[in-house]
Amino acid sequence: MYIMNALARDVARVESIRQVKNVQRQVSHLAQFGQWQQVGHLFCVNSTLVWGNITVHGSRSIESWLRGDAGNMDGIYPGSLDTPIVENPVVTLSTDGRTAKARWNGMRFQGDGRGKTRIQGGIYENDYVMTDNGWCISLLHYYAMYEGTYEDGWYNVDGKGIPIIPYHFTPGGSGLPIPPTQGTPQLYNGTIEQLEARIQRLNDEDNVRNLMHAHGYYVDRRMWTDVVDLHTVNTTVKVSNGTRVTGKEGLRIVLERMGPEGLTQGINNDHPIFDMIVEVNANGKEAFARGIEIAMLGDANTRDASWEFNVFRNRLVKEAGVWKIQDVEITPLIVADYYSGWGYGGTHPPNTYIPPFLDISGPVELRSRVSTNTNTTVDDLERRLRRSAAYDGAENQSHAYGYFLDDLQADKLGALFARRGHKASPFAGFFQTPERITQANYAAYGKNHSGLRSSISFHWRPQPVILVSKDGRSASLRTRLLQPSTSINKAGSFNSAMYHDQVVLEDGQWRLWSVTIDEFYWQSTSWKEGWSMANLGNSSQSPTEPPAWTKKYPPDLTMAEVGERESTFKGGSGRAIQWPEIQRMWFQYRNPVSGRTPEWYWPGCVPCEARKEWNLRANGWQEPGTGPGDKI
Repeated sequence: MYIMNALARDVARVESIRQVKNVQRQVSHLAQFGQWQQVGHLFCVNSTLVWGNITVHGSRSIESWLRGDAGNMDGIYPGSLDTPIVENPVVTLSTDGRTAKARWNGMRFQGDGRGKTRIQGGIYENDYVMTDNGWCISLLHYYAMYEGTYEDGWYNVDGKGIPIIPYHFTPGGSGLPIPPTQGTPQLYNGTIEQLEARIQRLNDEDNVRNLMHAHGYYVDRRMWTDVVDLHTVNTTVKVSNGTRVTGKEGLRIVLERMGPEGLTQGINNDHPIFDMIVEVNANGKEAFARGIEIAMLGDANTRDASWEFNVFRNRLVKEAGVWKIQDVEITPLIVADYYSGWGYGGTHPPNTYIPPFLDISGPVELRSRVSTNTNTTVDDLERRLRRSAAYDGAENQSHAYGYFLDDLQADKLGALFARRGHKASPFAGFFQTPERITQANYAAYGKNHSGLRSSISFHWRPQPVILVSKDGRSASLRTRLLQPSTSINKAGSFNSAMYHDQVVLEDGQWRLWSVTIDEFYWQSTSWKEGWSMANLGNSSQSPTEPPAWTKKYPPDLTMAEVGERESTFKGGSGRAIQWPEIQRMWFQYRNPVSGRTPEWYWPGCVPCEARKEWNLRANGWQEPGTGPGDKI
């Protein structure tokens, strides 16, 4: 019975990590439509909000303050916009499972429809508490780092340097989102079938999340055939402006309105996904995914660029054990020319529709389906639970990497890696072991980064596709790099790249095994010029030289030595492709539904063809599957 009690406790712990994330994401969903009363309900009764130098106590007072702070930039007033996004969570549960802490990157885009705009961003270090009604926010602590108007762009707050925001976690702690428990687990009064249903629900959520994130990447690259593959035969697409189509042929028509299949020179079609909440139905055959999409579109050939702020709410179904997209509902909030901005409501009629919100209430066990026929064993359930816990562990370490890199904390960054882990330093090569990774960062960026910083290039790593091994002890992870920057004297802007990583469970903690950055896919020339003012480079450009610091501290493997995989990126063996040329985009996985292999396919770690002794199998871990048909 002890084994069942312990398993039930562990299931509840993984569910709690997911619920903490969803509570915070729901704040963004509700705030987009000025639903401040419902936002207030997500706070504990005796909660506290700290926003810069303002402190507010009590959920009702917090609701009132948030309402007043938004004013007419609330998503309700015609033409107004309020899209706060929070991403890159590092969540740490307490040993008793009753409280949690989480760090988030935040950015907020606002406009009142009358010309007034505001952009602001910073870091949240928040506390959460489990109550009889589920998880709530007990402390929302926002550290403002940059702000400004759309016309002028954003700069460091008050035009000053930015300090390092205190961390609630250490490099070891981020690898333990669920720390070792203490004492005897409470008595579990349910059945093994109920536990199986809850674990299956977690596994299904992971698959749905991967499917939606992969769908987003395919849209970015105009890989229309792969997008269509992810849908059911009788799929529907509905846009609140009146567009409605059915079937795969109708879907293809809608997609090709964005342009023909495949990106061509100068075309930017990025649709980053943020704050996605997944709700799996109790029947296990239906799910909903609701999230925020901020499209960054452009054509460097015509110097056109635009924004789209959308909400998607999609219905998915499981067919023969495979999740597919059944219904797509897109609600455009603002469509705006990049150079004019959204201050006056953009170029389309104001939105008046609120897509229904998803249910994030608990407790989960009361809403999960119950199977009456099962041949499962406790060992298999533990394995399947480890696979979902791995999803959160991989995500935690991915985001911890971004935060320590933002702050140039080389020693902490190195400590995130496994004993034989390796990391790519941009345009230089790969360094193996935590010590060499640390020293390479010192060589590239210097030491003693503990004071105020005049500028920061953030390393947001949203929209992960995380593929976990059968035993739940290793995972491959593919994320964006969305890189907003800020400075004292230069308006911030964006860059875009991709990470291809792996993580392992080593000594009971999640550690980074391999990190590769493919950069850049597109870059903003400046805030004023955006991403569509880039000029085509010299087509006869020769391979780029590695950074000068590598002569004093050379990598274990140079980018050039990796071969064809890195040949078109700076430091590689060939001519570097630079925006507005279209860089090759590599995928670690096959199409999640059809199994189609992408044009540029590289499973496993990037340098492992050149250094086979660096791969997971050679070091005692399993390689995760890459698509349907792989046994897990």
